[in-house]
Amino acid sequence: MLSERDNALLTRVGPGTPMGELLRRYWTPALLVSEVPTPECAPVRVRLFGEDLVAFRDARGRVGLIQENCPHRGASLYFGRNEAGPDGTCGLRCPYHGWQFDADGACIDMPSEPPTSTFKDRVRAKAYPVHESGGIVWTYMGPAEHMTPFRDFGTETLRPANAAATKIHTPCNWVQAMEGNLDTSHISWLHQWEGVEQIPDDGSDKPGYPTNAMSWKFWRHDRAPRLEIEDTWYGFKYAGIRTTPNGHTHVRVTAYCYPFFTVVAALPFSTRHGVFVPIDDHNTARFTFVTRDVENPHGIGGPGLFERTPFTHARNEQGTGVLPRVYTAENDYGIDRDVQRTVTYSGVAEFVSQDFMVTESMGPIYDRSQERLGTSDKAIIRMRRLLLGAARGLADGAPPPAVDGDLDYRGIRSAEKILEPGADWRALGTDDDPLVRETDPPARLPRAGG
Repeated sequence: MLSERDNALLTRVGPGTPMGELLRRYWTPALLVSEVPTPECAPVRVRLFGEDLVAFRDARGRVGLIQENCPHRGASLYFGRNEAGPDGTCGLRCPYHGWQFDADGACIDMPSEPPTSTFKDRVRAKAYPVHESGGIVWTYMGPAEHMTPFRDFGTETLRPANAAATKIHTPCNWVQAMEGNLDTSHISWLHQWEGVEQIPDDGSDKPGYPTNAMSWKFWRHDRAPRLEIEDTWYGFKYAGIRTTPNGHTHVRVTAYCYPFFTVVAALPFSTRHGVFVPIDDHNTARFTFVTRDVENPHGIGGPGLFERTPFTHARNEQGTGVLPRVYTAENDYGIDRDVQRTVTYSGVAEFVSQDFMVTESMGPIYDRSQERLGTSDKAIIRMRRLLLGAARGLADGAPPPAVDGDLDYRGIRSAEKILEPGADWRALGTDDDPLVRETDPPARLPRAGG
């Protein structure tokens, strides 16, 4: 459990809070590129770390991220005109008095003032730098003098046609939303379904890479995984260790990267990130993005993880972009009690809504002083300790961890495998993994530290 004081330190992210100041030191997903797709398209509201902002793509194609309220009288710039002027300037024009602001926040036109006035030269809207990569518009909201280079998880060399990013809203605190991705034991319960028992043994319950279908059987067979953790320069990785029906050791290795990045275990390894960005203390934007042009080139694992399951998935027409919420607290996540008794463990049809059901039902911010944690919560405990330590360290003048631009963020991977007797799970998914060296060679030699 956490004390009430530590719980507040961990979860509160507004301006001036210790955790909020820490999170602002990292490049953060702000919105999807698809939300501001073309020059002079409609502006978009963005709320990050409790700050109300508006994003727009100007006539020259530059994305701006500025305060929502006009510095003049506070009208919302969301209702502004995204337009270019006859003199070639472009930006977002407030509909109240016509003041116009460019992507850097400079006031470039003030038509309600006399033509001889120089007042516009002394007015700025708060603006944050942005960087487009991997289908996401990223921003840095910390002190300008501490801004570090963009952390490249692999998206900088990703071909635009292969960029795939999603965003979905969940009305709960970012920490409890992220904790589900660092909890390997819940897949043996919350996400289970009765048809797992009927999956035939395909012969892959042996050292090496099993099929995705057999993974479901392993999760159901051993429902109390043992956890081992290894600290890394970027945070930590941990293994959920299960015994298979044939008595072998099956591991799922998941990575956590400061401050809110997760890479969940998958066959044979994965670089797909799940990111839990605080909108404010009570709401989270859950982003995912791919970092490679090709994933799993050998097709290890066979048919996809969800091919045999009865679950549905949140999708839009493109398969990327902002995902709709069909199942929410207002309709009890569509729970079907007959299905819960006979088909699925949760009774909720959509896979990610099973997670939303439990994390949102805790309330906007769960009181962790009421928790009773067990051995399966080791990864969650480690994440909390690292974040609390980093926030306190920053307040005391220490640099935040894992922000340097020359670290090998591209090398952060998860993995899944049945181990040979005596093998160490810690090498899986790393640059020392033979399969990684064959199919995803390192872009450069990593530098230790952080």
